Amino acid sequence: MFELFNNEYSKNRLEKAKILRENQKNPYANGIRKQMSCADFNEQFAYLKTLAETQTRKLPDVKTTLTGRIKLMRMMGKACFVNIEDESEDVQVYLSQNDIKEEFDLLKKTLEVGDFIAVSGYPFVTKTGELSLHTTEYTLLTKAIVPLPEKFHGLTDVELRYRQRYVDLIMNPKVRENFRLRSRIITALRHFFESKGFLEVETPMLHPIPGGANARPFITHHNALNVERYLRIAPELYLKRLIVGGFEAVFEMNRNFRNEGMDHSHNPEFTMIEFYWAYRTYEDLIELTKELFLYLIKELDLPLQIPHNDDVIDFSDFRVISYKDALQHIGGLPLEVIDSKDRLQEYLIDQDIKIEDNLSYGKLLGEAFDAFVEEKLINPTFIIEYPIDISPLARRNDKNPEIADRFELFIGGKEISNGFSELNDPIDQYERFKEQVAAKDAGDEEAQFMDEDYVLALGYGMPPTAGQGIGIDRLVMLFSNAKTIKDVILFPAMKPLKSSENSDH
Repeated sequence: MFELFNNEYSKNRLEKAKILRENQKNPYANGIRKQMSCADFNEQFAYLKTLAETQTRKLPDVKTTLTGRIKLMRMMGKACFVNIEDESEDVQVYLSQNDIKEEFDLLKKTLEVGDFIAVSGYPFVTKTGELSLHTTEYTLLTKAIVPLPEKFHGLTDVELRYRQRYVDLIMNPKVRENFRLRSRIITALRHFFESKGFLEVETPMLHPIPGGANARPFITHHNALNVERYLRIAPELYLKRLIVGGFEAVFEMNRNFRNEGMDHSHNPEFTMIEFYWAYRTYEDLIELTKELFLYLIKELDLPLQIPHNDDVIDFSDFRVISYKDALQHIGGLPLEVIDSKDRLQEYLIDQDIKIEDNLSYGKLLGEAFDAFVEEKLINPTFIIEYPIDISPLARRNDKNPEIADRFELFIGGKEISNGFSELNDPIDQYERFKEQVAAKDAGDEEAQFMDEDYVLALGYGMPPTAGQGIGIDRLVMLFSNAKTIKDVILFPAMKPLKSSENSDH
């Protein structure tokens, strides 16, 4: 016996599957096609419930077939009521010995909650006023040999919902709604960018050189080439190669992989949309992003004020504020501290902020921003004028070379998007890559590699371009009011239950 099913509950169900086979019934039948959803049934025949009791509240001449999983079963002697559920809704089904004859005894012996069945019959309204299907024929489609939990939401180990997402989806229709919302968001994003003339493209997920972000990559091996490859941490450098090649507006729905920590807003594999637009600046992207969010809210039929955790996010109030102003006016840091590397370092140490040795001034500002500003940015806020040394791919500002023409959008206390006017000077880019390599040699595992082919591509000339990435997982968290990224990823990464490298189950 397979170990997973070696318990009294599964053994009992396996015995019932055996009984079905002995009666020439395949417990895993095939060839039954879905004809009508439960939602369509409920909608099409809802009028029967509004008829007076003196009128006919059944349609014996209308034969209807429904398919679904049994979620509730009530035996009543020679009859039973069953609630079946499909992807849309559930419907009550009435089965009686008078209708299905000798099949009823076999049903009583073998049918259970969790099984899939097909039922044919006619719509009617019960004495208690519930629209139901009066069954004249039924077929067992799938015999479930693992029983469903009785109170799935009452489990003390809430992470079991993520480990066994299939059970979570069975027991919790709200979870299915969250993932339908995710699909609608992705569809709306595509429509928006296509309507703006952007071309959807696909770029490699196995990279010879990881680039496009400061992150620690996953490493794999390509057997045929006998070389190391890196799972994509960002598609940025490939998308900008396409701008060099002559496309002027491209986007990609991309899966990225970063070998980093996990928390309520980070998963090692995640989804983003990245887009690049020639002859535009980061200021153009700020305006485009405002338009995009208002478009999404309209498409999703959401209000401008959206509850999120204990806050309300107001999408009628987009702000733009500089990095240093945010540190001063939102984070509460004195200006004389912000403007001095030494004093800033002392301030962070005094505030018990753990910092690494020999951090650059820009990285110290970044530590202060993460500690004192980010979680306070509830309404949509564009932070601009980022330090150049934490923006290795962004264009230097013409008036102040110490800052980048870059922004990040924060909503609900989290970074949602990152965008900038792209660096298209190949010499400047080469020097910045060298600085990244030096940082990596000094122990910074998230620093970027040298990508000489990308520098060569810039040498052929990339027009003035603006680019941006938006985290789709965090976007779905925002619009679904989810508290953890695990609620918006169907199969999130989980710590193994056992000391096994092969299984999360």
